Amino acid sequence: MDFSWTTEQLEFKQSVIEFASKELNGDIVDRDLHGEFSRRSWEKCARFGIQGLPVPEEYGGLGADILTAMLAMEALGYSCKDNGLIFGINAQMWSVQHPILKFGTPEQKQKYLPRLCSGEIIGAHGMSEPDSGSDAYSLKLRAEPCGDGYLLNGTKTLVTNAPIADVAVVFGTVDPGKGRWGITAFIVEAGTPGFSSSRNMHKMGLRTSPIGELIFQDCYVPEENRLGAEGAGAAIFNSSMEWERACILAGAVGAMERQLGDCLNYARDRRQFGQSIGKFQSISNRLADMKVRLETARLLLYKVAWLIKSGKSAALEAAMAKLYVSEAYVQSSLDAIRIHGGYGYMTEFEVERSLRDAIGGTLYSGTSDIQRNIIARLLGV
Repeated sequence: MDFSWTTEQLEFKQSVIEFASKELNGDIVDRDLHGEFSRRSWEKCARFGIQGLPVPEEYGGLGADILTAMLAMEALGYSCKDNGLIFGINAQMWSVQHPILKFGTPEQKQKYLPRLCSGEIIGAHGMSEPDSGSDAYSLKLRAEPCGDGYLLNGTKTLVTNAPIADVAVVFGTVDPGKGRWGITAFIVEAGTPGFSSSRNMHKMGLRTSPIGELIFQDCYVPEENRLGAEGAGAAIFNSSMEWERACILAGAVGAMERQLGDCLNYARDRRQFGQSIGKFQSISNRLADMKVRLETARLLLYKVAWLIKSGKSAALEAAMAKLYVSEAYVQSSLDAIRIHGGYGYMTEFEVERSLRDAIGGTLYSGTSDIQRNIIARLLGV
């Protein structure tokens, strides 16, 4: 494995840091408090090229390889304090753009990818249902063949970007008796008769990223909006999840680096009992643990990106990275609060927000328990 970076990659990383530091951190405490999504920040990221990182230039993207894209998202996590914004962008990149790029027809790619990359439209990914979460293939949304298309009926829940989405990649079953082999993917645009979304559902963390339901009531979708072949939905979902689990927490690694830097500065400046608190072993040990978690998380992510770039399977490594990085971010966020003491518990000091945001990482894109199940299964247990 070779994780050495070219001059161009490092310069691009620095440009992301400078852009985000200058443009994306305004009013984050207030927007987090009120759960406000910033369309302006989303569009700024699009103009910079963030959403288009992994998309070929012919479809409006930057055509970056996965290692470069991951490095850029790590830089964004380091310099942008709006974890919800980064999460929403990741959800679109890996769960909407990637499946359209890999499985879409030329017409579908040309119709949706340039507008997703430019920020003109926002995408959502509908898989989870009220009675189908970790057991993903037990979904109930029915896609009944009807004329030259399909009639969709059912509800998707806990959908990132749902309340603001202009287009959604949605999974339904054409025949429940076929199990996973009946699952089929569709591209559905906002404004389609019978398709609606719910209000923003308030949550513990990642509050600036809207989440809600997608509702289908006799929603007719023409065959040209089917994504991939009929019955290929499970394969499409697995492909997007491998990429999402590999990349969605790159921002968390960047945030962990910023978090460690803030804690180091505080531990040096804060004095108690006549010395800086970093001199006390209880504080210095926490800082050491944070550093070990950061570097371990970074290496796991880079390995996954290297495997994917090399054309190798990364299902096991992606599950390992998703499990470890999400859990490490939670633990380091707890350590950050303890290092800051009472100030770490106060909203205005912007330490406790990371913990609230980090906990979501143990749930979305497959819970930590599901990642352990995947790892065990791939080990042959």
